[in-house]
This record gives sequence, C-alpha cells and structure tokens, in this order.
Amino acid sequence: MNGKKIIALILVILFIDQAIKFYIKLNYYIGEEHVMFGNWARLHFVENEGMAWGLKFGGNAGKIILTLFRLGAVIWGAFLIKGFIAKKYHNGFIVCAALIFAGAVGNLIDSLFYGIIFEQSIPFKDQVATLFPKAGGYAPFLHGKVVDMFYFPMMNGHFPSWFPIWGGEEFEFFRPVFNFADASISVGVISLFIFQNKFFGKGKDENLEKEQTEPLVSKPE
Repeated sequence: MNGKKIIALILVILFIDQAIKFYIKLNYYIGEEHVMFGNWARLHFVENEGMAWGLKFGGNAGKIILTLFRLGAVIWGAFLIKGFIAKKYHNGFIVCAALIFAGAVGNLIDSLFYGIIFEQSIPFKDQVATLFPKAGGYAPFLHGKVVDMFYFPMMNGHFPSWFPIWGGEEFEFFRPVFNFADASISVGVISLFIFQNKFFGKGKDENLEKEQTEPLVSKPE
C-alpha cells in the first residue's frame, strides 16, 4: 500500500479524534452527559490519566512513565509501519497497524499538551474550560489528561446470587467511557485477530505447497 495513503488515513483519524475532544473540552463540564440516540448511546465527559478505556496507572510518577513509554512506542511504531510498507505486507495488516498507531498518537497528544493549552474542567458545574487561558494551563508538559466522551450503557442489572465472586452485585454493559482514538485502537486490534490468517498469508502458503507437491503432467505435443 502507498505510504501517502497510510499517512492520509492516520491524519484523518487524528483530525476526527482531536476535533471531537476539543469540542467536548470547550463545551462540556466534567460529568456532563447528553443522549445521542435511544437511551444507551450518550456523550459523557470524563478525563483520565492516559490509559485506554479510562484506566489509571501509578499516580503522578506513573503518569510520566506512561506518557514517556507511549511516546517511545509511537516513535517505534512509525518505523514499524514504514517497514511494513517497504516489505509490502498485506494491505489490511498495514491499515490495522495504522489504526492502532493513530489511536496511540491521538491519546498521546492529550497527555503531552492538553495540560498546557487548556484550563481545568470543573466537575458538575455550569462552567467549561477555555483554550490558552491567561493564567496558564491546568498541568505541566507530560501531565495532560485524556478526554473521553463515548458512553454506551446498553444494559443494567444485577448478577444472580449464585454467580461466582460478583453474585448479587450490580453490573452495567458497556461501562467504560472511551474516545475515538480508543475506538481506532480497538478496531485495529480486533481486525488483526479476526483476519490474521488472511493477513499473514496462510492460505497463500498452503496453495503454494499444494502446487509444489502436485505431480507434473506433460502437455501433449
């Protein structure tokens, strides 16, 4: 696949991801929620310390370590994708790698810069953040929080009393709040898992082996 097309795909994903995050950050207060359609698809503004799907890691020091690790992974990923294109890997595999890469970059941007360029969002108050506040951002470089907004509580209920560990406790599907970058990563990973045989050429290898083992038949003159 042409490298320019992969770069264009990555840039489109980053633009969509950052456009949604900017809109939410500048128009929603922490905890604000609006129904998109039905009663299970909602926009719900939360911020997290940088891991996908709202997970947290190790406080302030953990935040720095996670951001630096993610930065290193993104740099390494760029060289990997370049190598995949040069070696002419399956187009589907390259696209999946690009989706994962773009999602990682999208959340990395939040961690690197959002603390510098945005004002602190206030939970459950009719006050939203501003961009480039005069008093400065809410956190230094590397300490920005990732903006999440997609929330799909499709089902609520309680585990039956006989259920191991969680018996009788309340459950909600789907609980995590995520963003477009998280979705891009998830689509890339799930697609790699589903189509791995196709991407890694198992079928082609089997056909080649079959051709090599079939007896040669001489053509009539």
